[in-house]
Amino acid sequence: MTRVRILGLMILGLLILAAIIGISYRAIEASVDARRFPQEGKSVDIGGYKLNIDCTGQGTPTVILEAGLEVPASGWRLVQPDIAKFTRVCSYDRAGYGWSDPGPMPRTSTQIATELHTLLQNAGEKPPYVLVGHSFGAVNVRVYNGLYGSEIAGMVLVEGGPDELKLPASIKKLSDADLRRRQRDRAWAPIRYSLGITRFLARKQIDDLALPLVNRESSYVRLKPQFVEATTSEVEKLALFDPRGRQELEAAGTLGDKPLIVLIAGTGMWGLPLMSQDWVDLRKTWVDGQMQLAHQLSTRGKSSIVSGSTHMIPYERPDAIVSAVREVYAAVKSN
Repeated sequence: MTRVRILGLMILGLLILAAIIGISYRAIEASVDARRFPQEGKSVDIGGYKLNIDCTGQGTPTVILEAGLEVPASGWRLVQPDIAKFTRVCSYDRAGYGWSDPGPMPRTSTQIATELHTLLQNAGEKPPYVLVGHSFGAVNVRVYNGLYGSEIAGMVLVEGGPDELKLPASIKKLSDADLRRRQRDRAWAPIRYSLGITRFLARKQIDDLALPLVNRESSYVRLKPQFVEATTSEVEKLALFDPRGRQELEAAGTLGDKPLIVLIAGTGMWGLPLMSQDWVDLRKTWVDGQMQLAHQLSTRGKSSIVSGSTHMIPYERPDAIVSAVREVYAAVKSN
């Protein structure tokens, strides 16, 4: 047997051993993580696959929380308990997120809104609803209103952005690069997950007990290939990258005279420093566009700048969201 062949067999053996170690590591950690982060809510069949929904509190209208991109239902943990003090409120994991099964592709806002409608029906949650959408979730709830407007009593949009946002060339380049990175990660996600690589790289974010539970749990649910697949598809279907995303918003129409509050972050651009004039100009377009949108979408629309918060208002200023929901809830009850 030649030295080259011996060396090749040794390398192959080491690769097989590394794969076995990685698979075993992932299995052990998956068992530990499952006990550490139990499902909150219940799984409901919506036609061959199940979504996780967590409803608390009593009263009407029911508040439905729609999270932003890459944020599971647990991202509302600082918001939901306080809303549950005065009415019923539901958060849920979109298909591919958290404790929900993967869903049909592509992950358009129309597909997501249709799934949410079926989920609420099958879970026995009755309208009318007040919809709350953060970031990408704001697009989804507007599309939901366009499809099922008779069920909607009011809405809160949290950092959803304006309908039109033309990125400067320098920033568009960064955005395009991020999409390509996501697409590469999607291709390798199943292998990286199976071999335990994804879990190993996220160990500090998941295992550090000094971090808030919601942060550690969010890192845990991001590990699965189905999550990478779902979120990448959602990004691909944004109006920024796909004209059909823009068409979905146009088709959704307005809220008429339904009460609406638009919450806008008071700090930076998506939490990023305003590093150049391009970022300063984009920030102004982002804020001004949402202020205008509040009045374009509803005759009873209003906007509010949330001080001390970046784009992640549900984590940094949950009280602002609760106050906005309470105001819309009171307006609905007074009708």
